[in-house]
Amino acid sequence: MIIASASEISKSFGVNTVLNKASFHINEGDRIGIIGDNGAGKTTLLSILSGELSYDSGELFISSRTDMGYLKQHDNFSSDNAVYPEMLALFAETAAVEESMHRLSGLISQKSSKGENVEGLLLEYDGLMQDFERKRGFTYKSEIKGVLSSMAFPEEYYDKKISMLSGGERTRLALASLLLRNPGLLLLDEPTNHLDIGTLKWLEQYLKNYSGTLLIVSHDRYFLDQTVNRIFEIQNSSLSVYEGNYTVYREKKQRKEEAAERKYEMQSREIRRQEDIIRRFRQHGTEKLAKRAASREKLLDHIERPERPAPLKKNIKINFKERYESGNDVLSVQDLSMSFAARNGSRALFSGISFDIKRRERICIVGPNGVGKTTLLKIITGRAAPDSGSIRLGRNVLPGYYDQEQALLSSGLTVLEELHDSFRLYKESELRNILGSFLFRGDDVFKQVSALSGGEKARLSLLKLMLSGANLLIMDEPTNHLDIYAKETFEDALLFFPGTVIIVSHDRYLLNKIPTRIFEMSPNGIECYLGGYDYYVEKKQTILSGKSYLEGLGKAALSAYDSRPPHDTAPSPSKGARLEARRKSKEEEAKKRRLEKDLAKAEASIEELEKKIRMLESKMCLPEVFSDHQLSASCSLELSQSKQALDEAYEHWSNLHERFEK
Repeated sequence: MIIASASEISKSFGVNTVLNKASFHINEGDRIGIIGDNGAGKTTLLSILSGELSYDSGELFISSRTDMGYLKQHDNFSSDNAVYPEMLALFAETAAVEESMHRLSGLISQKSSKGENVEGLLLEYDGLMQDFERKRGFTYKSEIKGVLSSMAFPEEYYDKKISMLSGGERTRLALASLLLRNPGLLLLDEPTNHLDIGTLKWLEQYLKNYSGTLLIVSHDRYFLDQTVNRIFEIQNSSLSVYEGNYTVYREKKQRKEEAAERKYEMQSREIRRQEDIIRRFRQHGTEKLAKRAASREKLLDHIERPERPAPLKKNIKINFKERYESGNDVLSVQDLSMSFAARNGSRALFSGISFDIKRRERICIVGPNGVGKTTLLKIITGRAAPDSGSIRLGRNVLPGYYDQEQALLSSGLTVLEELHDSFRLYKESELRNILGSFLFRGDDVFKQVSALSGGEKARLSLLKLMLSGANLLIMDEPTNHLDIYAKETFEDALLFFPGTVIIVSHDRYLLNKIPTRIFEMSPNGIECYLGGYDYYVEKKQTILSGKSYLEGLGKAALSAYDSRPPHDTAPSPSKGARLEARRKSKEEEAKKRRLEKDLAKAEASIEELEKKIRMLESKMCLPEVFSDHQLSASCSLELSQSKQALDEAYEHWSNLHERFEK
């Protein structure tokens, strides 16, 4: 059932058109993710749907039976209540019914003790009981405690005034309030802000089981993959609808863009070819050729002239290249330990860190905040010294470091000076061209580094790393300040990088896409998992389930289990799984390399065919060819065959590209 629909909704702020004739419908139970650049109009769309903002033209229908809840980016709490009383206030009607039940129960008890007829009162009480159950009367208090706990509000927060909460805590409380209300249509604007991974996982699971309709604005690609089944994309003031989650949307959008560009180029090329032939026919001035030109003009008038596809958002161009290849053994870390000064002496940060990394591996390091992931990277790059242990870089290893705090940038320099200071062999014009590819254009190159935004500093640091020619990239939270399109460009560059990568990240989409191995770091060492984030989570759950089972065996049974002779011990399934995953990973890498070569060959073939077609078209214009019937027919046949071959080459390239993206 459709609960909301829009027909050609438009909205402008002054001369800036945010939405232009947007049309869509929302079915009951839909889970819709809304994506687009900053300022594209995502929040504007939610505000229009919620009724907080008017639209300029078009028609909007929202079912009168739809109960709506709206979580804004910035919380809308202005209550003087404490946390728990504010949540209780959401169930004021339920509490009133409960109070009526208590009052009526006392009256029934009093009258029945006197022998009076209470049948009418019992019927009234039964009605109140049913109403109480419908209003979640038997569960609302436990629901409040459960949701508050999941939103990181322990019981010591219950009496804390809302006015004393931080901005992040207010946002979490606003989200908790909405979830407890359980509206039929839930509008969420950046709900993942201020949530840690544990809370995020809980919210994902909650929304998966949510019975109502969802509209979510988010830049968290993994969160969108887990929670939505439709995508509304707002780009260039237009709204496009895609069925599927974020990953499916990206695949469909890429195919759509490639098909539109290919259609435009082919049609434009055909129109230019026809116009060129008409012009040549007219140049010869004969009556016969003039008639043929007129005939072709009539045909040309009926050819659809496609509009040029809308220009895509300009994005940074990242291409990591290693100056030279390293040896196969890239990094060996043995028994590292690190501590830091505390009030009552030193306190251990981590110990027993040991691992080896080979060439072309992509390692992602995960772990709780404060475990020492950044410190480990600083030790590897020589920016900090461990208390004990050893680090050995392999032959010809050239490391490059990306610091999430951007402390390696000189705040007193301009953008151009910062780059020139590190790469003096480049001319200023060359550096400005390079900076332009990273969206530093015009006077942007003369900005002080200290005046740059977080995203601009991130781009500048990535550019320096790209130009360094390092064959070992060591990066600390590199996607923190990048928009969604820059993240994807960066990730694709890492996948094609021929060297070795070590990344600390909380970006779960990156953690699924990039690593060949995940290192889980704890105070007592590192545990290695093959593959991406989803496999890592699945493997951890399996291990935890196994531990719980063993703990349930009891001490005696566990002792007997551990004392079995070695030859009776079954082969470790985890080792077999790791070997199988590594084999599959190598097969996938080899398959991808073959596809890369096939793509390059296909592109070269297309280029050759296009050159041949241009040559033949030029040849057919020559008087000696045009006047020679046999030679002209031969060229025409060859041109026709070449065009057919070009169409087949484009189709072959498209199929290869789709296989490569999968």
